[in-house]
Amino acid sequence: MLGPAVVPEITEPADAEAETELAVLSAVAHGNGPNGLAVVEAALVALGRLDQEHAMVYFQLIWNALREPMRQALEALVMERQIEGEATFPPFVQKLIDRGKLEGELKGMREGELKGMREGELKGKRDTLLRLLARAGMGLTEDESARIRACTDVATLDRWIDNVLGAKTAAEVLS
Repeated sequence: MLGPAVVPEITEPADAEAETELAVLSAVAHGNGPNGLAVVEAALVALGRLDQEHAMVYFQLIWNALREPMRQALEALVMERQIEGEATFPPFVQKLIDRGKLEGELKGMREGELKGMREGELKGKRDTLLRLLARAGMGLTEDESARIRACTDVATLDRWIDNVLGAKTAAEVLS
């Protein structure tokens, strides 16, 4: 069985270059451990010896195995090396890290847009319900008004809107 106990921790770049695939396995198995950054760094140095297509596949395997704190530490290390002018990692590493950040930002924006659309839909339904109740001459108690404003369920708001027809009181609408 292959697992962290069987795969050695390769932290020396020279060892990683001699056994690139083993270094990749080491980074996947131990990349989130106490020596994780050294293991990942050694593997990335070794990837520089490969053609870009293979190196990118191996890097993606390593990146996918890393948890967020280690990803952030790796991003910081890559940026630090760029600032110092020490290009010890293949150039695509920065591009893939940047792409991952961009994808994360885009996902966040999409989630924010969906949340905004949902909030807009809820607000529209609440406003419609309040307008219909006012036009039907049904006064609301403070509790009823607060209940409508606090409602975050589209189906419930739709049901209440439908209940306005034929109801004589706001209590009947909100039943």
